[in-house]
Amino acid sequence: MSSGRAVGLLLGVAADAVLGDPRRGHPVAAFGGLAQRVEKATYRDSRSAGALHTAGLVGTAAFLGLAVQRVVRRSPVAEATVTALTTWSVLGGTSLAVEGTGMARHLDAGELDAARLRLRGLCGRRADGLDGQGLARATVESVAENTSDAVIAPLFWGALAGVPGLVGYRAANTLDAMIGNRSSRYRSFGWAAARLDDLLNLVPARATAALTTACAPVVGGSARESGRIRRRDASAHPSPNAGQVEAAFAGALRIRLGGRTDYGHATESRPVLGEGRTADGGDVTRSVELSRLVGTVGGVLAAVTASVVGRRRR
Repeated sequence: MSSGRAVGLLLGVAADAVLGDPRRGHPVAAFGGLAQRVEKATYRDSRSAGALHTAGLVGTAAFLGLAVQRVVRRSPVAEATVTALTTWSVLGGTSLAVEGTGMARHLDAGELDAARLRLRGLCGRRADGLDGQGLARATVESVAENTSDAVIAPLFWGALAGVPGLVGYRAANTLDAMIGNRSSRYRSFGWAAARLDDLLNLVPARATAALTTACAPVVGGSARESGRIRRRDASAHPSPNAGQVEAAFAGALRIRLGGRTDYGHATESRPVLGEGRTADGGDVTRSVELSRLVGTVGGVLAAVTASVVGRRRR
């Protein structure tokens, strides 16, 4: 079991690097569509209704993953194949890099209108009032947070729990993106999804921050500053997890992140993370390089972890 899961994780990381997201019939998109249809029947302006909605969808996804894993567990080849396909479908490292690289290209060329449109592919912030520096800051913050959410976290849960860990985590993270915001509609209904996502990302976010610090010198960044800024500033962020990786990226790149953040339904005044200059297009490029390196190292460590976990369960 250990070898099949480990090989599958590595193959899935490689598939994401080479192929990017599946172009048709993406399982995450299909799950999102299902969640929208279920919400029409389950929505109530209450935490209990949201908790049942979240538990039902995430529990079903994890149960199906467990059923598939039990079918293939006696065959290392079958387990590796299923794990690889699942890993490929839930990772978002290459799509994140593509969007970030495209944003850097627009910013370097002074194409602010195109950059504002591009921001929609990275996060849910309002972009119409952002200048080049604001767009660069938003992009670096999104790259940092999604390196944890869309790369390291699914690998972490895949290493520990295999296919059910991969699909269960991705289901929870997708629901958080859909209903975990603080708009008037989802303030109560989305509470459980947001808290579940926070819980599942507690360890992966800190692992991502540690990997960011370790990998920073490879992209011309500072490991010392990454660790220092993370220790000093991470806890000031309103998110217990995003603050860890954003502070680590800010220190690694020697830039300032944070400040006014407009999501349309709400505007937050976030504390400043890091010190020095504000971000620009070059920093977006370096953040993408750092993200890809962190994801690659994370994939190797996930495979090693899967092998160790598998041997201990024999």
